Amino acid sequence: MNTAVVNVKVNPQVKKEAQKVAEDLGLNLSVLINGYLKQLIRNKTVVFSSLEEEPTDYLLETLRQSREDIKAGRAISFKNPNEALTYMDKMIADEQRSAKS
Repeated sequence: MNTAVVNVKVNPQVKKEAQKVAEDLGLNLSVLINGYLKQLIRNKTVVFSSLEEEPTDYLLETLRQSREDIKAGRAISFKNPNEALTYMDKMIADEQRSAKS
């Protein structure tokens, strides 16, 4: 098999942990990287996430505030985009009238 060498600078701890994961999967790092590069070529996308992601504290707080707004009746929903645009136009017009006063 004809191969090429790719030199990549990696944090030593990252390399060590990646080698351990590869070993636990019964593979070596070269096989994993080669597979990743083939997937990159095939899908033309880069994915850095997993199904085990946890939401940030900021996201959790924002969701909590959103729930409170909905319960308190401070949330507005629209049936279609035109309805939302009409609402925004009215808000802008009202704000402009207030600024002139």
